[in-house]
Amino acid sequence: MRPKVAVLFKMKSKPVEELRKYADVEFILYPDVDELKDRIGEFDGVIISPLNRFPREVIEGAERLKVISCHSAGYDHVDVKAATERGIYVTKVAGVLSEAVAEFAVGLTIALLRKIAYSDRFIRAGKWDSHRTVWSGFRDIETVYGKKVGILGMGAIGKAIARRMNAMGTEILYWSRSQKPDIEKEVGAIYKPLDDVLRESDIVILALPSTPETYHVINAERLKLLEGKYLVNIGRGTLVDEKALVKAIEEGKLKGYASDVFENEPVQEHALFDYEWETVLTPHYAGLSREAMEDMGFQAVGNLLTVLRGEVPDTLVNHEVLGIRPPEKVKML
Repeated sequence: MRPKVAVLFKMKSKPVEELRKYADVEFILYPDVDELKDRIGEFDGVIISPLNRFPREVIEGAERLKVISCHSAGYDHVDVKAATERGIYVTKVAGVLSEAVAEFAVGLTIALLRKIAYSDRFIRAGKWDSHRTVWSGFRDIETVYGKKVGILGMGAIGKAIARRMNAMGTEILYWSRSQKPDIEKEVGAIYKPLDDVLRESDIVILALPSTPETYHVINAERLKLLEGKYLVNIGRGTLVDEKALVKAIEEGKLKGYASDVFENEPVQEHALFDYEWETVLTPHYAGLSREAMEDMGFQAVGNLLTVLRGEVPDTLVNHEVLGIRPPEKVKML
């Protein structure tokens, strides 16, 4: 019997074509939790995006489910503990989004310091009445060149950011869970304790995952270390205490903030919207390039098929599941 697989979002067509060679595929686009609870018992595998919450209450009704394949590097939208308890394999993608997200991080940084997004709104609103208006009002614009850039998180994305920033004539400082001799040698990145990176950098870029340890890693106390500096977040919204952040911007302590992520998404109203000069805000789409989405789709499909072949993918998240439900017990292909 062919496996039955649910895809919960609009995935690129070529990876879907590959999946259909081996499984019966049904799209259930962006279901809420109640709909997912009603349907999940029908499937052997599921491919989900970060927009698809997969809590314990859904997993407990997943009688046939063998694998949850995340179409993302992050997996905080899945209750991994609940999945492990039921012997369900959870996988993620790796490396696919690094270049796209790093490119976006650099773009956010340039837009923030050079006020590109603000200037676009300025001219569209018909405010460009003279060159004097611009030259007198835009004096706080700065270049990225010559700055010290601190990167928190030196995984694949952090390294890709470091390479790009180094090419722009910056000095790279970083903090990560472990030192990375390869990037130190390649671009001269300097490892320092987290607070020292904040204290010594002109621009800080957050490229950390969402974990209990990184929750509000930028809090009120650490925002004091960022006085007169810029902060860019392409990691997760939970890395930053947004109430403390808004206060720091309101008081003029933080020069600027650019972010693709928020504590609660989607966002339609936010206190940050009041600070057009000081902020650049985008709707969690740093990885949304055509090339990256297709590559990510193939990897998510590959991970799911690997599990259903009774093999262990390199990107398995919950290795404990191997002791609960060995690979041969989930084999269907």
